[in-house]
Amino acid sequence: MGTNDSGRAIVLGRRHVVRLASAGLGFGLLPSTAWGQGSRLFALGVASGDPEDRAVTLWTRLAPDPLIPGGGMSPATKSVCYEVALDPAMQSVVRRGRVLALAEHGHSIRVRVRGLEPDRWYWYRFIADGEDSPVGRTRTFPHRHCAVDRLRFALASCQDFQNGFYSAYDNLVTEDLDFVLHVGDYIYEDGPREGAPRQVNGPEIVSLDDYRIRYALYRLDPSLQAAHAAFPWIVTWDDHEVDNNYAGSTPEDAQDPAAFLDRRASAYRAYAENMPISPSIVSSGSSMTIHRRFDFGALAAFHVLDTRQFRSDQPCGDGIAPLCPDAIAETQTMTGAAQEQWLLENLRASKTLWNVLAQQVMFMRWDLRALAGGFPVFNMDAWDGYQAARARIIEGLVSSNASNPIILTGDIHSAWAANIHENDSDPESAIVAAEFVGTSITSDFPVEFLPLVAATLGDNPHIQFFDGANRGYVTFDVDRERWVGNFRAVQSILEPVSPIRTLASFTVEEGVSGLVRSP
Repeated sequence: MGTNDSGRAIVLGRRHVVRLASAGLGFGLLPSTAWGQGSRLFALGVASGDPEDRAVTLWTRLAPDPLIPGGGMSPATKSVCYEVALDPAMQSVVRRGRVLALAEHGHSIRVRVRGLEPDRWYWYRFIADGEDSPVGRTRTFPHRHCAVDRLRFALASCQDFQNGFYSAYDNLVTEDLDFVLHVGDYIYEDGPREGAPRQVNGPEIVSLDDYRIRYALYRLDPSLQAAHAAFPWIVTWDDHEVDNNYAGSTPEDAQDPAAFLDRRASAYRAYAENMPISPSIVSSGSSMTIHRRFDFGALAAFHVLDTRQFRSDQPCGDGIAPLCPDAIAETQTMTGAAQEQWLLENLRASKTLWNVLAQQVMFMRWDLRALAGGFPVFNMDAWDGYQAARARIIEGLVSSNASNPIILTGDIHSAWAANIHENDSDPESAIVAAEFVGTSITSDFPVEFLPLVAATLGDNPHIQFFDGANRGYVTFDVDRERWVGNFRAVQSILEPVSPIRTLASFTVEEGVSGLVRSP
């Protein structure tokens, strides 16, 4: 790897990004001997994330036998060295240090490397017991007040291990990107499903060991490891990192509230241990503050939200339903009052050209009356179940004068592009933002729902695009004049390697409201 004359990274293929002991590692439930050496400490690879102008987080976890409790490690504390260099051969080391891997943290490591130069690529590795980790690549962001000409990144979400292979990530590592934004459902909590292309290695997860092992299973996939090693990631969670459709302290199914909060505490702790987020983000019991902001120079601000931990319970059930009083109640919240206030204050203070809300569930209004005899019905797990809260966010986008708002979404396993109107029930009102919903990496959108969704689009003229048949990710190419989103889809998730194509592209011109589809 290197840089071209403009300073942008030259991205090589997956096999040049990481060194893996076995090309088949992680594609099935393999015994510990399949990782090659039984003492291989870095079987789960490396990752980086939360990039700022002079700092980035580096991650790894020591686990020579990742799919058993404790990862095959003794309870002893292990000393691990890290190095950051200007070259992939690790010859020009600019930062090095030592950090302790503790059993109480699952022998995971998150180290915040500071004092780096803004807007440049670095390479890094870990060393323990004479073993080197794979070499990862990361970068710092430009200084927040610096003029920036261009930004490229990918939006990913919903990577159900059982539903298929990560052929999307096999392609993603060949893209010319600055970072990856993952908006949730990194793991899935359910047990084995008969007939699935791949199988998880245990029943539905509830304990800390369960969640640690599930993350390990996902991280053994070589395509996912390669995507982490190729770019820094900015991540947030959705529901499946804990429990499907949970809302705040309310689980999907009937369960003792105290038992669910214990489960949530285990899930949050495992998330902190296994994601390349700042070490300052730690769980406290069943709580963890994960919303945060990243500025890519003066070009774009990313407001990364948490729409699960603090939300009110879904009104009228958590499925498709007519509006009930709770769905329009002022007390109904998606983010909690403190996070909502944080977001609105950040929008008012933002001076960047593009302002991004990176979040989980569909923000756009989606009226499904065509399926209910002309009577309005909505998805209560999305912002349609929190309409007063959505109206407050829309009003904040307008009153703050935050320029060029863009909303990025996951969750629904399908691709959408829509305009957000000032009055979301009036398609003639002013357009205040654009929303891109990324399809899933692997998670299914039921094929029998495709014609049903298509039947609803006539009642939702603000929705410009829908595709539920394909899996993949979205790439964004952003400069000072336009924001371009490309919906990328693989041919198949039933093979580890599969061709990719662009389904559709949409552009938002700077200072001009509304999406325009590219020819």
